[in-house]
Amino acid sequence: MLLVRGHAGGTALTGTIYERGEEPPTFSGAPNEAAPYVWVCDAFYEVESGGSELELDGETIRVAFESPTTRGFETREGALTAAKDHVRTQFARVGLSSSAVEIDVIEERA
Repeated sequence: MLLVRGHAGGTALTGTIYERGEEPPTFSGAPNEAAPYVWVCDAFYEVESGGSELELDGETIRVAFESPTTRGFETREGALTAAKDHVRTQFARVGLSSSAVEIDVIEERA
């Protein structure tokens, strides 16, 4: 399992890549195919009211969460590229430049 964590604006977002032989979670919207690599991560966007508070660059904004993004990939490299792009996109959705996002990849072993 790989954790892909993006840091920017004083907060972080982490998603998970399940690798060959690991069982990704099952839920509505999860890929049906038996992909060897499965990326799962929250998706969010800024809202004017409702949602949850998020401290970002010293200011409080409100965000709403969508259903988790889940995608299957044939290669580890493809999954990592898509995961990094997804994390950068989430920060861009709340007004941060994708170049401001620092990404760590953490390998978790059972």
